[in-house]
Amino acid sequence: MNFDLTPLFRTSVGFDRMAQLLDQANRIDQTPSYPPYNIESIDDNNYLITLALAGFSDEDLTITSEQNTLTVKGKKDSEVQGKFIHRGIANRSFERRFQLADHVKVRAANMNNGLLHIELEREIPEAMKPKNIAIGTQQKTLDQKPEIVKENKDVA
Repeated sequence: MNFDLTPLFRTSVGFDRMAQLLDQANRIDQTPSYPPYNIESIDDNNYLITLALAGFSDEDLTITSEQNTLTVKGKKDSEVQGKFIHRGIANRSFERRFQLADHVKVRAANMNNGLLHIELEREIPEAMKPKNIAIGTQQKTLDQKPEIVKENKDVA
């Protein structure tokens, strides 16, 4: 099932990223399944992505964060050592991309027991955080009208 969202985007400004995300969601069946991963919400502003990377070392991996995309690449030598009767552990290169929301930054990445853990944190700028507005205590009655101050301008 395809949706034509052209009328929506003709009347909106600044939602280019949403169009890109919807387009990617439409191609969900083309998403590679290797390597398997988890995305965990630690709390409201912290997340953890864990990728299962058996056989990969730190030197085989590249993690890049550019604009709102986190890319994890793994490059393995295709040289096969030994004679396999069964080969169930993948020994192939991969590239996995994650779309990050605005203001989500990569805090750290570490490898432990074949699992790559990438820590993410949402850093909301002060200007975008909610602010409490104090309510004034000045009382007005319905009969009072605001004073209009007229400026006296002397014409020379």
